[in-house]
Amino acid sequence: MHRFFVSPSDFAQQPVVLTGEQAHQVRRVLRLRLGETVTLLDGQGGVGEAMLVALDERSARFKVTRRWQTPREPAVHITLYQAALKGERFGWALQKGVEVGVSRFAPLVCERNIVDDLDAVEDKRDRWQRIIQEAAEQSGRTHLPELLPAQFFSSAVQMGAAAAEGAAALRLIPWEGERETRLSTLLAACNLVGGPRIELFVGPEGGFTEAEIALARRYEIRPVSLGPRILRAETAGVVAAAAILYQAGEF
Repeated sequence: MHRFFVSPSDFAQQPVVLTGEQAHQVRRVLRLRLGETVTLLDGQGGVGEAMLVALDERSARFKVTRRWQTPREPAVHITLYQAALKGERFGWALQKGVEVGVSRFAPLVCERNIVDDLDAVEDKRDRWQRIIQEAAEQSGRTHLPELLPAQFFSSAVQMGAAAAEGAAALRLIPWEGERETRLSTLLAACNLVGGPRIELFVGPEGGFTEAEIALARRYEIRPVSLGPRILRAETAGVVAAAAILYQAGEF
């Protein structure tokens, strides 16, 4: 069944009205007919079965016939702080991160970023938000992953530390220079039952600098190795998130 995310306020309405790109998808892409049903999601765990009751050039109206809550999200809450990447690579990391089960994303600007201006990174927010929503609809997510504002690496490590105070948090930074601690070894020694909050920091194409790793250590972010092979910047975060969720029993 086709799936559409709507705002919680729209989800509570009767009928639910889709406009813009979603209405275009209903009419021109999916070519749904009156009486056909879709799944609506409020992005907070609410799910509804809805029947198409009216359709015109600008909108599609659905009558919700059944609503329920579903706990299908991972118990482990992962925030992926991913350095902004050139081309379509950042969008790919978002898409695959959503499919795996990442809960939040934060674009980072690091010392070796090719694009090192926060405003230039933020200009892509609307496109990235669409990628997240489309991936969430396709992969069966019931909560819409959050896209945080772009941040400098130095700010992110400090803000994340403040937010984690009083919470069970594990802060990790995959780094090709780490020789002692593998992610797999660290996870095997961790108790992931109960849904701890995990932060992953992933660098740009050129990797993190020694100064950035030193700053991460200062804020109790642990460098970890993802193994003997060097992963691309857009791959590392997805691999690390998948490993964490596997250890937590999500796969």
